[in-house]
Amino acid sequence: MRILITGGAGFIGSHIADHYLAEQHEVAIVDNLWEEGGGHAAHINPKARFYRADITNEATLVGIFDDFKPDLVNHHAAQHSVAVSTKNPQLDAQVNILGLLNVLTQCTRVGVKKIIFASSGATYGTPVRLPLDEDTPQRPESPYGITKMSAEHYLRYWNDAHGLKFTVLRYGNVYGPRQDPNGEAGVIAIFAKRFLAHEGVRIDWDGEQKKDYIYVSDVARANVQAIQRGENEIFCIGTGEPVSVNQIYKTLARLTGFEAPITKAPRRPGDIYQAFFNAGKAERLLSWKPQIAFEDGAKATLDFFRQ
Repeated sequence: MRILITGGAGFIGSHIADHYLAEQHEVAIVDNLWEEGGGHAAHINPKARFYRADITNEATLVGIFDDFKPDLVNHHAAQHSVAVSTKNPQLDAQVNILGLLNVLTQCTRVGVKKIIFASSGATYGTPVRLPLDEDTPQRPESPYGITKMSAEHYLRYWNDAHGLKFTVLRYGNVYGPRQDPNGEAGVIAIFAKRFLAHEGVRIDWDGEQKKDYIYVSDVARANVQAIQRGENEIFCIGTGEPVSVNQIYKTLARLTGFEAPITKAPRRPGDIYQAFFNAGKAERLLSWKPQIAFEDGAKATLDFFRQ
């Protein structure tokens, strides 16, 4: 199958590209290599075709879709930071809404059969119940969560109006090799780099806020399963086992033998205190469940940054 991955030079997208190529699919990557977006030329699999382009530039996308003629689009290009979205909601909407609409328009124009979309647990806001599942009410508390939720509605509309099939994957907090350790998102990557450099770390709030941390190869496998399954469905992709920031600190301290000095900070705008998923629907309909335990994933992340 011919698969176009937007954001395919980024942290998650590059792992998906690797998995798709291992399954013998023909892969093309669209990425603008925006410094704050996490896309890096070093992440690009040499077996994939690469187009350096921005999804907010519709004219450029026209040429790419005409050239590659994908059967399926995997849409991971995004403004991915809650913190950035609260500081610059216009940028967040430009990339996550208008960029998506550009991609959807090209999908319809060239006859793409299906789109796989990366959504987020941020669409729920403060959970009304736990664990989160696909039927939990969505009440996002950040512009990022709002744009990801809005994108899900656009996909439903596009299916009704144009017949484009979709699968939405709502991720927990994805971590692992290639995550940017220099940004504001991705606490495990940020901590890993600082522990290895014997530097201090910042812990916001009281450190007991808990999230569902899911290893990136497990996420990539869900994207493989979604190629042929999960038509016009939404899935929560997580472990169901929440981990606190303080637990992350203790795990990395144990694995590195270094207790990093801690600087305390207040709650970040848009941050949620506790969230974790019930991924039972993904197990039933996608034949997917997580395989990597947190400590194993943390060790693999440390090993990557050591290199």
